[in-house]
Amino acid sequence: MSKLRNTKTITTAGMLVAIGIVLGFFKVPINNLIEIRFGNLPIAAAGTLMGPVPAAIVGALTDIGGFLVKPTGAFFPGFTLSGIITGIIFGLLLKTDDSSNLSIVRIFIAQLIVTVFVNVLLNGYWLSLLYGKGYAAILIARIPKELIMLPINTLLITAIAKPVRMIGRAAFNN
Repeated sequence: MSKLRNTKTITTAGMLVAIGIVLGFFKVPINNLIEIRFGNLPIAAAGTLMGPVPAAIVGALTDIGGFLVKPTGAFFPGFTLSGIITGIIFGLLLKTDDSSNLSIVRIFIAQLIVTVFVNVLLNGYWLSLLYGKGYAAILIARIPKELIMLPINTLLITAIAKPVRMIGRAAFNN
């Protein structure tokens, strides 16, 4: 918890929140149903640099800040919880003292857990609550999209992992 009082941690988390909010507005459409989004990259970077608690805070504040800057409907705290859980997962699985331990397999496992438990199950549940649709119907619609996005998101995180670790070593001396 003392890390949360560290000025470098607070400023880095703040910058990642700002980057996450801005990146949340950008998407690359693949077709009518699938689009590449970049909002989770700063949460993964926070997990890689600072661990689960700061990454969870970045996940929550990115969701809340994105809503405040550009609301797309009523605020729903379930998606904030999803951001928190995403940060915890990335922080637990991607934070390493040695960058050689941050392999594509490890990144894939972290992204797989986020995809299954957060993107499909939890966010599917939130959507069923919001729209009054059947949970099973939402799951069936989300699974193919998330299966396609899993390797793409893994490669995106892999692309930023090494530079993030280099910055982390310079900034945090770890």
